[in-house]
Amino acid sequence: MSLRDFAVMVLICAIWAVNVVVAKVVVSGMDVPPLFFGALRSGAIALAVLPWLLPMPRPAWRTIAVGLLMGGGGFGLMFVGLQTASPSAASIVSQLGVPMATLMSVALLGERIRWRRGLGIALAFFGVMVVMWSPDGIDVSTGLLFIAAGAFAGALGTILMKQMEGMSPLSYQAWVGFSSVILLGLSSAAAETGQVGAAMEAGWFFGALVLYSALVVSVFAHSVYYALIQRYEANLVAPLTLMSPLMAIGLGIWLTQDYFDLRMAIGSGIALLGVLIIAIRPNFTLPKALLFRNRV
Repeated sequence: MSLRDFAVMVLICAIWAVNVVVAKVVVSGMDVPPLFFGALRSGAIALAVLPWLLPMPRPAWRTIAVGLLMGGGGFGLMFVGLQTASPSAASIVSQLGVPMATLMSVALLGERIRWRRGLGIALAFFGVMVVMWSPDGIDVSTGLLFIAAGAFAGALGTILMKQMEGMSPLSYQAWVGFSSVILLGLSSAAAETGQVGAAMEAGWFFGALVLYSALVVSVFAHSVYYALIQRYEANLVAPLTLMSPLMAIGLGIWLTQDYFDLRMAIGSGIALLGVLIIAIRPNFTLPKALLFRNRV
């Protein structure tokens, strides 16, 4: 990989990492309801890539399911979880999407895994359990459970997308945005209150964060990432995305004063090592570009 492209990869990971903190600030610091934030974000994405919405990839039901799972499911649940979870812990727990997608590829796509990837899966889950551990036992935080549920939804969407043909990255973004703005908008209307008032009180800065999360993170960073995946071997590019959770941990400690002790550092290291092992081992049914696409 050229030095320029490596620098671009570092920038992409930094953009993803900043977005974890951005989402935390919006749903916790600004008290904007998370489903409402997700709906606005999805709407901005849909508008930005509207020309790529049609023709609709087939089958239609699978396209909509992918959009709902990876947008409304993956990101919506992540935003709900970030109301109470710290960016540092969330960035590690969200890595469960990688071993989950690998296990689903075994069950649904006939993928066969050897002992090294099996070890990676075990390490990823064990590391997350260490992160969630407290002196009183496993701390089953509601926020982190939502984060894990979002990782599962994104992993399932990954499997469904693998079974489709001809969905370009921008078409994928368009249908994620279009499907999710409806789901999250209706969910927000049913389950949340004071959305407009909270957004108005947050002012222009909130609008800027929505545009950052939608346009810079999803449209720009993901598009550039796909270009790098096409230019280089996925085994080279995908492991570099692990810079993102490391950056998110650092930003969380710096900007939101996350609690992060030696136990969490050890758990994070174990989990990320497991994800790295999964990333560098051959995967014959699930492209690694898909494994790392569900970024906040």
